Amino acid sequence: MLSYRHAFHAGNHADVLKHIVLLEILEYYNRKDKAWCYVDTHAGAGCYALDSERAAKTGEYTEGIGRLWERTDRPEAVESYVQSVRQFNPHGRLLFYPGSPALAMTRARAQDRLRLFELHPADLTLLEQTFRGESERVQVRKADGFAALRGLLPPPSRRAVVLIDPPYEVKDDYRRVLETVRDSMKRFPSGTYAVWYPLLARPEARQLPERLAELGAESWLDVRLAVRAPAADGFGMFGSGLFIVNPPWVLPERLEQTLPWLVEVMGIDEGAGFDVEHRIA
Repeated sequence: MLSYRHAFHAGNHADVLKHIVLLEILEYYNRKDKAWCYVDTHAGAGCYALDSERAAKTGEYTEGIGRLWERTDRPEAVESYVQSVRQFNPHGRLLFYPGSPALAMTRARAQDRLRLFELHPADLTLLEQTFRGESERVQVRKADGFAALRGLLPPPSRRAVVLIDPPYEVKDDYRRVLETVRDSMKRFPSGTYAVWYPLLARPEARQLPERLAELGAESWLDVRLAVRAPAADGFGMFGSGLFIVNPPWVLPERLEQTLPWLVEVMGIDEGAGFDVEHRIA
């Protein structure tokens, strides 16, 4: 299905969590000079105009990055994230929101490489425009990221961060996520695999992190951020999570320092909260 457009949701609470964690992982990878490869299986458009018709229709960014933009008490990890978003808004007004590939590029060094996959033709065109002039470091392909990932593992540098971030519009996405992570762990056991998932009432969403933990990774981390209580009728996303295989060992402590502040600032009702579970070998 190609109906999903992230422009409706750019900069929302789920993006805030996902991108804080992504930047923390890449910062950790940058502690070593050796090159890394960033792979995005569902790259989207690259960058989003928040005054566009799609973004304005939902206004979701106002409950996400919008709540952080003018704060002066941001924790270190949030400050680093907000300053990265400010690179795309040099005049100070929050007009553009960078997607995961664009934010990853803010941490990429000359030796690092990005491999981006997108199927939606309109988003693919925008993604190519975002990275025009970066053909040496960035490759953009029209391809099914689930399947294309196999051909990239292991990368030449033997260091990789893979973001698996499907829209979950169809139930089959949950199955494909599990199969992709299982296969990737066999091909390249030491890679870092970050799987974003929505907090929903549907059983597939509730069970996904448990099934990912059962794949047998020696080190993993599961972080969840809820901004509201689940709706009484069972519909709607009330938060999101990230399950990370081979996370940086410093990440649990960093998140424990950051998430209480995010709950306070972005929480909508008393159902807001967070959880961090991990096993670091």
